[in-house]
Amino acid sequence: MTLCPHPRRQRALGLLLLASSLAPAALAADAPSPQRQHELRHLLLQDCGSCHGMSLKGGLGSPLTASALADKPDDSLVATILYGRPGTAMPPWKPFMTEQEARWLVEILKNGQTDFVAR
Repeated sequence: MTLCPHPRRQRALGLLLLASSLAPAALAADAPSPQRQHELRHLLLQDCGSCHGMSLKGGLGSPLTASALADKPDDSLVATILYGRPGTAMPPWKPFMTEQEARWLVEILKNGQTDFVAR
């Protein structure tokens, strides 16, 4: 007994299942190397933390907590990291990281994966 009696639907279902199983692997492939992740976490804690607070709950800069960033578009946050905010104390970090690394930082911040930060 098959789950789907129609060959086209079976094929489409198979392709959908294959694509969904590959998606997490593709995302993991985009993540920085473990060494670079360590460096980026250090930068986040030391450099970003100097303005956004060592607990990332705010200071001179706004909070970088998951709840504070939840409604902010990822692309906007990446642009802010890479290009800074003219007229504010937020500098551009593009000389120090790639767009993919900035996206990874946004992802860990929005997911609350900041267990390395002082509480």
